[in-house]
Amino acid sequence: MNENLSVLGVFSLLSVLAVGGGAAVLPETKALVIDTHHWLTDDQFRDIYGLGQVVPGPNMLMVMVIGYHVTGFLGALLAYLGFFVPAGAISLGASRLWDHFEGSPWRASLQRGMAPLVVGLMAAGAIAIARTAIEGAMTIAIAIAVFLGVYFVKRINPAILVLGGGVVGLIALR
Repeated sequence: MNENLSVLGVFSLLSVLAVGGGAAVLPETKALVIDTHHWLTDDQFRDIYGLGQVVPGPNMLMVMVIGYHVTGFLGALLAYLGFFVPAGAISLGASRLWDHFEGSPWRASLQRGMAPLVVGLMAAGAIAIARTAIEGAMTIAIAIAVFLGVYFVKRINPAILVLGGGVVGLIALR
């Protein structure tokens, strides 16, 4: 199959599965991009994900970098459209339906039921990224330090802690 169609298909599928946001489909993104299609290595995926976390805008713009890596500018455009258009259309339809059922008891039940699902999917995404990034005692220490900083120090932007962890890793793991 044409690689451009593959890029569009992969990111359209991920878009439909992204309940709770892009982080919820990180494990599946990693599996499709690395294991199934062999578009990236673990290191490349981790680096692209890290870049997506520190640049302004939605972190899932990383799909454009993946698409660009596969087939250039057209791949970037197709990855962008594939990932954001289906989710946007579903969100628009769901929001209209959601508003229609305001006050309904099943709406509240659905909302309570979806919360643990979304948290679980996001945790799976964090674990998938951690598996590519944490190798050895030094990276474990850096990850723990950044986590503790994000969790306990509320006045510091998490991006600064992530960048600081990157600098420490660069110096210590050279």
